[in-house]
Amino acid sequence: MKQYFSFQWHITDECDQRCKHCYIFSDDPCRDLDSMTWEQMEDTFYNCLDFCEVYDRLPYFYLTGGDPILHPDFWRLLALFREYRVPFTIMGNPFHLNDQVCQELKYYGCEKYQLSLDGLRETHDWFRKPGSFDCTLEKIGCINRAGIRSVIMTTVSKQNYMEVPGIIDAVVKAGANIFAFSRYVPSGGELDTSMTPQEYRSLLATCDKKFKEYVDEGCGTYFNKKDHLWTLYEYEIGAFKIPAYACDGMIYGGCNCGNCHITILPTGDIYACRRVAESKVGNVFEDRLADVWITSMEAYRNYDEFSKCSRCTLRQFCRGCPAVAKGYTGDFYGDDPQCWASEENGLLMPKNERKTG
Repeated sequence: MKQYFSFQWHITDECDQRCKHCYIFSDDPCRDLDSMTWEQMEDTFYNCLDFCEVYDRLPYFYLTGGDPILHPDFWRLLALFREYRVPFTIMGNPFHLNDQVCQELKYYGCEKYQLSLDGLRETHDWFRKPGSFDCTLEKIGCINRAGIRSVIMTTVSKQNYMEVPGIIDAVVKAGANIFAFSRYVPSGGELDTSMTPQEYRSLLATCDKKFKEYVDEGCGTYFNKKDHLWTLYEYEIGAFKIPAYACDGMIYGGCNCGNCHITILPTGDIYACRRVAESKVGNVFEDRLADVWITSMEAYRNYDEFSKCSRCTLRQFCRGCPAVAKGYTGDFYGDDPQCWASEENGLLMPKNERKTG
């Protein structure tokens, strides 16, 4: 079967919120908002299909912004997706959703709708805007009733990591189909003094216990262990084992940057990773994506350049989060600040025995 290639496509910066950890406004809170024209969106769409034809992949779009539903040609774009039978997920806000809107999204082929919860009520509303917490939980029902998979994503930081177990309880109670979390990446408006590796490992252990309890109860929520450091945790507790077929030098999992994912912004700028501000590799209005993949993306596939991960037993399956490493150390290939692998716990080989090839 063909593999999917995912395009995280930001069609507009327009948004009903000004989140404190938003990448759009991290450099300039008063910046002008960008949006693609209809002609630019059409060209971008066909550029993506061309890429998939060249590399024999199936396209999958994560349509976002800002809030993509605020773009004046949002529904026109969805009609294009439906015409070409291209599956997509929407990552947006809850404020413009109702039963009718969600049913229309389903008609056009929307498979999942992702909302965010970044804390319990007081914390989440501080990050985003008053009333956002309750509105988010309420709109899970609209999404579910339309037959779309509801997804709740949490951005974990020093400010909210202690609230994650409570978020899980709220999400399960509201009937969300999928829950996951990823870590905050510093992007200008510094909110976070980094969690220690021990704090983060403790959070994973707490969540793992809670996930298992809910699964045993027959809970309908799927807990997506999105962060790659889950692999490290599960290796330690014996839940993940390196498969016998694994060949040295092959990459089987971990970060998709440079592998099966790119981001496109409303300006047309192409990014290897949205969470890495310096990862621009081209512009979709000027460049053929199929060419950019060869000419500019190789720098994000140098797996032997990782200062720590290249020496790790789990190099082929984890590699932490390079965006988090970049945000805290300034080096995409630097040490993930929440990773607890070390020579002492037997996961890292000494630097003078660093694995290459």
